[in-house]
Amino acid sequence: MKDEHVSGTLTRRQFIQGGAAATVGLLLAACGAEGNEPTTMASPNPTTPPQIAAEVSPTTAAADTPILSPTPACADDDDPTPAQTEGPYYTPDTPERTNFWEDGITGTRLLLTGKVLTTGCEPVAAALIDFWHCDANGTYDNVGYKLRGHQFTDANGNFVLDTVLPGLYPGRTRHIHVKVQGPNKPVLTTQLYFPDEPQNSRDGIYHPDLLMTVQATADGMAAVFDFVLR
Repeated sequence: MKDEHVSGTLTRRQFIQGGAAATVGLLLAACGAEGNEPTTMASPNPTTPPQIAAEVSPTTAAADTPILSPTPACADDDDPTPAQTEGPYYTPDTPERTNFWEDGITGTRLLLTGKVLTTGCEPVAAALIDFWHCDANGTYDNVGYKLRGHQFTDANGNFVLDTVLPGLYPGRTRHIHVKVQGPNKPVLTTQLYFPDEPQNSRDGIYHPDLLMTVQATADGMAAVFDFVLR
């Protein structure tokens, strides 16, 4: 992402990093809509965008349903989100869902929200996003679909994922894997990272442009990241 000022106006990335702490409290809502129909990255089938609802754990839910904040205005074209390696543990045909909490999942709640945008800062509706990561102990489920799933952005390019803070996989810093594909566009495969992680500087794959904005909340942690597609 570009970090320079253009005509005295902050870039979208600077706006997000500076203002996410003030707005992320409005985003503490997770989707409970889940489906079991598999899909492929090449042929996304947009479904009704998930309704935002709050869920603190697999068995408890909050009543508030805040609205996601609007996309900040952009004074310049943003750089596309960097691509990264898929890694050895990708599983295709994941279930459609925005909530990874299920039986057997324990750990610190992580609510990840953001948008999928073009380089001109236009929202990408019906973009397919496929997330996967290890559990709190650093273990990937390579048999089933725990902590794996795909979803589609809504009409304003929004997405939300209610999951658990991933643990440390041996040899890596803390991270989340993701594939993002706009309608009839190429697939972006990349990873997301957490700030202030000791292993970041020692991880050969880590990229600072893929840092999420993260803060502690009453329920766990909240993270924000916007994907920019070519």
